[in-house]
Amino acid sequence: MIRAAGVAEVTDADFEAEVIGAELPVLVEFTADWCPPCRQMGPVLSALAAEERERLKVVQLDVDTNPETTQAYKVLSMPTFLVFKGGEPLKAMVGARPKRRLLAELDDVL
Repeated sequence: MIRAAGVAEVTDADFEAEVIGAELPVLVEFTADWCPPCRQMGPVLSALAAEERERLKVVQLDVDTNPETTQAYKVLSMPTFLVFKGGEPLKAMVGARPKRRLLAELDDVL
């Protein structure tokens, strides 16, 4: 998987600990190597992770190697972004977007 700099990778094995059990809200990008829009999101997620690290945890999950979590949240398109807060998925967004739009969409959960 092509990881965004400064963005942790989560797996089926550690999803519960890293995302469900996180103290901060968590933005999860469901991504895949074969997905061009996912690659476009790399710099956006890196910037977001750096700028919002006090308020938001940003992670990536490779759908090809983590089918359990992908199926559990019924993720069908890449990239899909899910925002978790207090262990619950609060918001889902599908498709690449510019950082400004992504921040605006996260406003109500931060």
